[in-house]
Amino acid sequence: MTDAPTSRRRAPGMSPDRRREMIVQTALPLIAQHGAAVTTAQIARAAGIGEATVFRVFADKDAVLQACIATVLDPTVALEDLGAIDPTLPLADRLLEAADALDAYLDRMGTVLGGLHASGLPNRRPLAPTDGASRRDDGQAATREAVMALFEPDGDRLRLPADVLADAYLRLLFGRTAGPGRPAGKPDRRQLIDLLLNGAFRESR
Repeated sequence: MTDAPTSRRRAPGMSPDRRREMIVQTALPLIAQHGAAVTTAQIARAAGIGEATVFRVFADKDAVLQACIATVLDPTVALEDLGAIDPTLPLADRLLEAADALDAYLDRMGTVLGGLHASGLPNRRPLAPTDGASRRDDGQAATREAVMALFEPDGDRLRLPADVLADAYLRLLFGRTAGPGRPAGKPDRRQLIDLLLNGAFRESR
């Protein structure tokens, strides 16, 4: 008796948008590891699909990379995390939770964009730089608004407007700190928040 032929496993059915998202999420850690040198074959293998499936929803590898860039620039998850911070917490704790959320967003963005840049992406076909700049500007504006909202429950106690304090917070915690003569690594967020809220002087005796 002849064995029945083994049917080839097909990728589970999903909409084109869902498949694009799945491919992008699979590609992100590979881009962090290999940069622009990642291949669509590697992405397909990691996603458990055939390489042809990638090209059903993306025109070419550059289109995959562009979608990955758009994903890491998208601040939606970070904004949701900021919006979920309990407004009844002390202001210092609210700002510390916000720092954790923004750190995760910036770390992911830096890992992917840094990998692409280090592997020579600037020498490849430009990936919609104007569109990317627009997304970045929109994301920064939305992030600023979300941080401003964290100050508003204490508005009657603040010496400065929420927008001024939000800008100071973002510069102090997320401005450039590395370089010659500057300590490597991330500063102590709680110390910086205490500095922002209470100043640099010790309490007078």
